[in-house]
Amino acid sequence: MSATSQTIRSNKRLALAEALTTISTLTTLDLQNNHIRDNGAQALAEALKTNSTLATLSLGRNSIGDIGGQALAEALKTNSTLTILNLWDNLIGDDGAQALAETLKTNSILTILNLWDNSIGDNGGLALAEALKTNSSLTTLDLQNNQIRNNGAQALAEALKTNSTLATLKLDFNSIGCNGALALSETLKANSSLTTLDLQNNQIGDNGGQALAEALKTNSTLTTLHLQMNSIGDNGGLALAEALKANSTLVTLNLEYNSIWIKGLLAFSEAFKTNSTLTTLSVEENKIEDKIALVLFESLKSNSTLTTLNLGCKSIEDNGFKALSEALKTNSSLIKLDLQSNSIDDDGAQMLAETLMANSTLITLYLQNNSIKSNGAEVLAKALKTNSTLTTLDLQNNSIGDIGAQELSETLKTNTTVTTLDLWRNSIGTIGGQALAGALKTNTTLTNLYLQNNSIGDTGALALSAALETNFVLINLDLWGNSIGDNGALALAKALKTNSTLITSGLQKNSIGDNGAQALFEALETNSTLATLDLWHNVIRNSRDVALSEAFRSNLSDQIV
Repeated sequence: MSATSQTIRSNKRLALAEALTTISTLTTLDLQNNHIRDNGAQALAEALKTNSTLATLSLGRNSIGDIGGQALAEALKTNSTLTILNLWDNLIGDDGAQALAETLKTNSILTILNLWDNSIGDNGGLALAEALKTNSSLTTLDLQNNQIRNNGAQALAEALKTNSTLATLKLDFNSIGCNGALALSETLKANSSLTTLDLQNNQIGDNGGQALAEALKTNSTLTTLHLQMNSIGDNGGLALAEALKANSTLVTLNLEYNSIWIKGLLAFSEAFKTNSTLTTLSVEENKIEDKIALVLFESLKSNSTLTTLNLGCKSIEDNGFKALSEALKTNSSLIKLDLQSNSIDDDGAQMLAETLMANSTLITLYLQNNSIKSNGAEVLAKALKTNSTLTTLDLQNNSIGDIGAQELSETLKTNTTVTTLDLWRNSIGTIGGQALAGALKTNTTLTNLYLQNNSIGDTGALALSAALETNFVLINLDLWGNSIGDNGALALAKALKTNSTLITSGLQKNSIGDNGAQALFEALETNSTLATLDLWHNVIRNSRDVALSEAFRSNLSDQIV
C-alpha cells in the first residue's frame, strides 16, 4: 500500500494506525513524503506492537523527531515481522538513533535500516556501532548525510571486526576524514561479510585512499567501493590501481570527482592488464590528458572484464576521444559507456558512429549534455541501421532538432534492438514529433521514449496519439513540457481507450485544461494498463475532482499525480 505524497495528517494517520491492528494481509506500507510527525509515528508504533504481517514500513521525509524515533524503537522490541524500516530525511537525531540502537541489541528480525539525513552525530553513531557488536540480523545500514565524523566511523569499524552479518554500510556525506578511513581500512583486512562500502563525499584524501588500497590487497569479500568526491589525488589513485592487481573480488570502483591525473591513471592502465574482476570503473571529472588517454584506452583493447566505464564531465579531450573510439572497435567486454558533458560535437558523433558499426558488445551509450546537432544525429542514426546490440541511446540536452529527430525516426522504422531513446530538451518541434510518431507505427522494440522539454505541441501529440492506437510495444512515453493543450490531451485520451501497453504517461508542465483532463479521466474508466498519469503543473480546475473520482471507481490501478 502506497500513500506517498498524499499529505496524511492528524485523524487520518490515527485511523490508519488503528487499521493496522486489524488488517491481516498488509505487508508493505509506504507513507513517504507526508506530515505524520511524532504523533503519527507514535500511533504507528503502537500498532506495530500487535501487528503480525507488516514487513516493510517506509516513513521517509515525515518530520519525525526523536520522540517518534524512540516510539518506533520501542515497538521493534516486541514486533516480530518488520524487516525493513525506512526513516530517511527525518529528524530523529542522536536520541532517536540511540533508542534504535538499544533495540537492535535484541531485535533479530530487522534486516534493513535507513537513517539517511537524520541529524545523527557522534553519539548516535557510537550507539549504533555498539549495537552492531551483538546484532545478528541487520544486513544494510544507511547513515548517509549525517555527522558521525571520525569518531563514529572508528566505532563502526571496531564493531565490524566482530559483526558477521552487515553487508552494506553507507557513510557518504558524514565529514569522515583520514582517521576514519584508516580505521575502516584495518577492519576490511579482517571483516568477511561487508560487500558494499559507500564513503562518497567525505574527506579521506590520499592517505585514506592509500589505506583502503592496502586493505583491498587482502580483503576477499568487498565487491563495491564508492569514493567519489574525497580529494583523492595521484598517490591515492596509484595505490588503488596497484591494489587491483592483487584483489580478486572488487567489481565496482567509483572515483568520480577526485583529482587523479597522470600517475594514477597510468597505473589503472597497467591494472587493466591483469585484473580479472573489476567490471565498473567511474572516473568522471578526473581530467584525462591526451597522452594519458592514449595509454589508458590502449589497455581497453585487450581487457575482457570491464563492462561499465564512466568518463563524464569533461574527462577526456579530442585526441583522447579518438583513442577511446578506436579502442572500442576491438574491445569485447564494455557494455555501458557514459560520455555525458564532454563537449562532444558532430565530429565526435561521427567517430562514435564508426565505432558503433564495428563494436558488437556496447548496449548503453550516454551522450547527454553534449553539443551534438542534426548532423551528429544523422550519422548515429545510420550507424544504428547496422549495429545490432545497442539498446539504450541517451541524447538528452543536445540540439538535434527536427532534422535529427527525422533521421533517428527513419532508423527506428527498421531497427530491432533499441528499446530506450531519450531526447529530452533537443529543440524538437512538431515536425520531429510527427516523424517519431510515424516510426512508432512500425517499430516493434522501442519501449521507452522520453521527449521532455521539447515543443511538439498539439500537432505532435495528435500524431503520437494516432501511433499509440496501433503501437503495442511502448510502455513509457514522457511528454513533460511540450506545449500540449486540450486538443492534444483529447487525442491521447482517445488512444488510451484502445492502447493496452502504455504504463506511464508524463504530461507535466503542459497547458491541459478541464476539457483535456476530463477526457483523460474518462479514458481511464476503460483503460486497464496505465499505472501512472502525471498531470502536475497544468491548468486543470473545475472538472478534476468529479472526473477523477469516477475514474478511480472504474480503475483502481492508476496513480494520478
